[in-house]
Amino acid sequence: MDYVLGTSVFLILLIIVVSVTWQVLSRYLLGTPSTATSEIARLLFMWLALLGGAYTFGQARHLAIDILPLTLNGRSRQLLNTLILLVVAGFAFFVMVWGGWQMVSRTLASGQITPTLRLPMGYVYSPIPASGLIIIFIFLGRVWLNPKSEGGFTIDPQQAPAPQERD
Repeated sequence: MDYVLGTSVFLILLIIVVSVTWQVLSRYLLGTPSTATSEIARLLFMWLALLGGAYTFGQARHLAIDILPLTLNGRSRQLLNTLILLVVAGFAFFVMVWGGWQMVSRTLASGQITPTLRLPMGYVYSPIPASGLIIIFIFLGRVWLNPKSEGGFTIDPQQAPAPQERD
């Protein structure tokens, strides 16, 4: 999962760089700007940000206020970390998956389309529920399949395994 997400984020970033570079070259060297490249970059940036967030969550490299968890040890630290991850999973489910799916469904039903590429606007919002599902999948894999860990993740950066060692 980590490899697929990391590769996807890299490829999306690469496409954005190529798209923006072509936009600049076509505007200044050819004198006729490409109309689709800026929209492609905007759409892919949403995928990049949300899938990148899910990837970072899976790597346990996300931003966290860790003052309290670092002061605890043993079972209390494990319970607190699990509670924190339950809150994150709840947000991912209720806001990202459920709320995001409602937004995608309503937008698809309205028939709105993007101005240049003529894609249904529901597709533009689809990275929200998709990344929410990935976060929940990562949560379930780390917490339920690895209950001996500190709530699925190690908060102490000195004890955190390198990303390639997690599998």
